[in-house]
Amino acid sequence: MIRRMACLVAAGLMLMPLAARAQNASKEKAGVAAAEKWLGLVDKGEYAASWKDAASSFRAQVPEQKWTKMAQSVRGPLGKLMTRKLAKEAYRSSLPGAPDGQYVVLEFVTAFANKKSAVETVATVLDKDGKWRVVGYFIR
Repeated sequence: MIRRMACLVAAGLMLMPLAARAQNASKEKAGVAAAEKWLGLVDKGEYAASWKDAASSFRAQVPEQKWTKMAQSVRGPLGKLMTRKLAKEAYRSSLPGAPDGQYVVLEFVTAFANKKSAVETVATVLDKDGKWRVVGYFIR
């Protein structure tokens, strides 16, 4: 009986990481969907709409007019989006300089008309309203 219980406990402990990975996978999927929707707005030059769709903490840090000017100055010169491919996705419960929360950090390998090789990093967060939203965007 003790041996059987020990085997059940051991099996349960081995399955716990699988359950956590599955849970993180669903969060990563939601983060990817939010990022792709948001990037679609940015790709179309709909910077004001992208600001409105961003996380509440993003909007609190960057006023809409400032975001619009920043996005135009960074994305405009790159030209039209040619390709974008998801390269990495990772669920995190903390990010440097940000409060603890639920984040998904994504890297896309991207080509634009005027920049053939770029990496876009998009951070999404589970926002106060329970929706995944973009909280950070960087291009290099």
